Formats: sequence, C-alpha cells, structure tokens
Amino acid sequence: MSLSISIASTPNELEQVYAIRMEVFVDEQKVPLHLEMDEDDQRAIHVLASLEQEAVGCGRILLDNDHAHIGRVAVLKKHRCKGIGKQLMLFLISICKEKGAKEIVLHAQLQAMKFYENLGFQAYGDIFLDADIEHRAMKILCQDSV
Repeated sequence: MSLSISIASTPNELEQVYAIRMEVFVDEQKVPLHLEMDEDDQRAIHVLASLEQEAVGCGRILLDNDHAHIGRVAVLKKHRCKGIGKQLMLFLISICKEKGAKEIVLHAQLQAMKFYENLGFQAYGDIFLDADIEHRAMKILCQDSV
C-alpha cells in the first residue's frame, strides 16, 4: 500500500478534494451542498490522501493566529479501516504545528469521537447539530498531540 498525503496545491488536486467531500458528506451523509462547500474553502489549507495514485481522503485546516481548526476530514467508504484516516490526521496535525498553532479544535461526529480521542483530542461542551448530524467539539494542545 503506497499512501501519499500532501497539501492540495493544483486545481486538479482541489477538484479531487471536493469530489471526495461530495461523495462522503453530500451523497453518503446527505449534508446539503450549500453547507458542505462554504466560504472557508477559499482560505483553507486543503490536504489530499492518495493510495496508488487514487484520491481516497481529504481534510482541511483553518488557521487563525495560533488557533487551528481541522475539518472536512473524509475517507472514501471502500478505503476506511485501513489506517488512512489516522495518517491523514497526523499529517494535518503536523501542518498545524508547523504553522505555529498552540491549540487545534475540530467538530467530531459522535460516531467518530473515539477515533479522535485515540489521537489525543478531548471533548468539551455540549452535543450540537451540524447539518442535522450530532457533533461534539474536541481540542488538543499541540504539545499533547501524537
């Protein structure tokens, strides 16, 4: 298995990121398109995971000074449970650290919380709905991360 993860920097790579998000969030999870594709995409750092040249996963980072928000993390259904999500998250966390983030937050779907806990994230606050899906905020201090 030859997995490569990099910052999506070309129009073609960004198209692949958006295609993964469309398949996972819009088609599979029924998130409305106008909620999935938002104005933050213009300022985000987008990351693309490819397996044997096939785009299989993505995520994005929003940076505000020393605060980072990881979001839109997705792996295509047929490629889940292969460790791709973990490698993708480790890459995203490393970029946040490189950019000087002291704290990283994310909004985890409830069924994914254990995944993020295993990476060192801790839940805080109440459960909330985002696109009619239950989420919980989670955070990690950069010195605590994997």
